[in-house]
Amino acid sequence: MGIKALFLALMVLFFLTPAQPKEKVEQSAEYLERAIEFHGHLGPYLVLGLRAGLYANQKLGKDPMETEAIIKTKISPPESCFADGVQFSTGCTFGKGNITLNSGKGLQVIFKKNNKELVLRLRKEIIDAMNSLPSQEEAWEKLAKDLYKREIKEIFEIL
Repeated sequence: MGIKALFLALMVLFFLTPAQPKEKVEQSAEYLERAIEFHGHLGPYLVLGLRAGLYANQKLGKDPMETEAIIKTKISPPESCFADGVQFSTGCTFGKGNITLNSGKGLQVIFKKNNKELVLRLRKEIIDAMNSLPSQEEAWEKLAKDLYKREIKEIFEIL
């Protein structure tokens, strides 16, 4: 009888305990604030790097020593700010040599880990949206916050 009562109590606790919030810690407002502190300001390329890195962590498993990130984009700001988002989210760093920034058109990142490869290419619609923004900081921050909340497949082509 004791085991049945314990089992029943555990079942009640399981079904009556509120579900955990759906927002992941890594994609919380606090996480974004920490990334902004690391980078220095909020911008869409920082957020794009964060989102790409978080997705890579989810698909490949986060391992700052075994993961490699190869970024292809313009190697000057604001596009190069993408690298800071990837560094912050994955732990890949220029110091360890497991992140590289190569000159390229558009924006693409290749994540490699243990013979697995994940390729993300920024959607043309996102590039067009950024190119059409006025140079005002508020517009860039608004887009960055919007990108932080969007589904990953709305942002990147996953190859």
